[in-house]
Amino acid sequence: MVNNEIIIQGGNVMKLLFEKEANNLIIKLKGKFDLHTAQYFKTEVNNHLEKNINGIVLDLEDIDFIDSSGIGAIISIYKKIEKKNRKIAIINVSPILRRILELSGLLNIIEIYNSRNKALESI
Repeated sequence: MVNNEIIIQGGNVMKLLFEKEANNLIIKLKGKFDLHTAQYFKTEVNNHLEKNINGIVLDLEDIDFIDSSGIGAIISIYKKIEKKNRKIAIINVSPILRRILELSGLLNIIEIYNSRNKALESI
């Protein structure tokens, strides 16, 4: 398990916890996922994608805020992993966050699951 944290200008904080299970990468995000933290997310996830990864599960339970930059960062990772015929899944989404993801169109390409186990089975 690897725990990374970044504090960005203006006090925005994002923590990422990386865990590997059966060659799948589970990423627990905490904090604000916005213009200030999206590049950090992409860099850290790309560093982990260099390893042998079958799929990714994003745990968004502790995301306080997401904007279009955060959604764009998820799409960027999705495109990269899809090129390798692998999948990405999302778990632990609040009703408000689910609505934002629906409006963005993200749920047309990435599915939300009710549990970590179901997400891992799908990828």
